[in-house]
Amino acid sequence: MIKLHKLIATALGIGYVGKGGGTIAAAVCCIIWVIMPVSNSTIYSQVLMTILISALGVWSGNAVDAIWGKDSSKVVIDEVAGMMITLLLIPVQLKYVLAGLVLFRFFDIAKPFFIRKMELLPKGWGVMADDILAGIYANILLQIIVVYKIL
Repeated sequence: MIKLHKLIATALGIGYVGKGGGTIAAAVCCIIWVIMPVSNSTIYSQVLMTILISALGVWSGNAVDAIWGKDSSKVVIDEVAGMMITLLLIPVQLKYVLAGLVLFRFFDIAKPFFIRKMELLPKGWGVMADDILAGIYANILLQIIVVYKIL
């Protein structure tokens, strides 16, 4: 069972890359979002998939916490969930997907506006919550960019 948790937590092994794994996981998520049917599906499907990935992240984050320690850099499923949240309700156009990636990584790395406090939650919750909030902030800014045609 722990192999399954490692596979999920590392986003199918991306987390083993080391430094930059979070950015790579978010970028791979963007690529999949653009080329896979998820981007063409209904908003309900997108939300359901995002909730599923987030729940799996908490579940596997709890399991690998005991092995790898709190918020290990190997765990990148949180970046995938945060990136998915960033892209919800956004037109699937390269300029918006790239802007979303930049915005999400900014919020995920800088951790402003209570994002850092979310890391204090226990185990998998702390791993996932900061990226979920970063994704929400990035999505709000991206919605503004889309509505006001800033790009």
